[in-house]
Amino acid sequence: MPSFGVHISDHAERVVVTVVGELDFDTCPRITQVTDTVIIRDRTLRLDLAGVPFLDASGLGLLQVLNERAGVQGGLLELSGLQSQPRRVLELTGLGAHFRTAADSDPAAADPGIESAARPPSECHATP
Repeated sequence: MPSFGVHISDHAERVVVTVVGELDFDTCPRITQVTDTVIIRDRTLRLDLAGVPFLDASGLGLLQVLNERAGVQGGLLELSGLQSQPRRVLELTGLGAHFRTAADSDPAAADPGIESAARPPSECHATP
């Protein structure tokens, strides 16, 4: 099994969750376990996916859940470091327009062309 890891950096204006490894059926429960401890409250939840080469339907569901949760808490979800396969999945499913993305060249900057929108919750159906 390839290496997998999740790391949280808590800052005044944002919480950064860095994921390394595939975002799929097997890893979603571990990511959920970590992100469930994060309090967003009017901040940005940045999901750093630079170390994520693969995203499946379970990962898409997790992104939608995190987007909804951020919105409910008055914050927003921002994706950064999207590799080609995850970016392509978001484009093909039409979900890319529902997520705010940070410019790859400047992790502190957001791409103003992509709006963040709350989506109905879905679940990452996996067992730990």
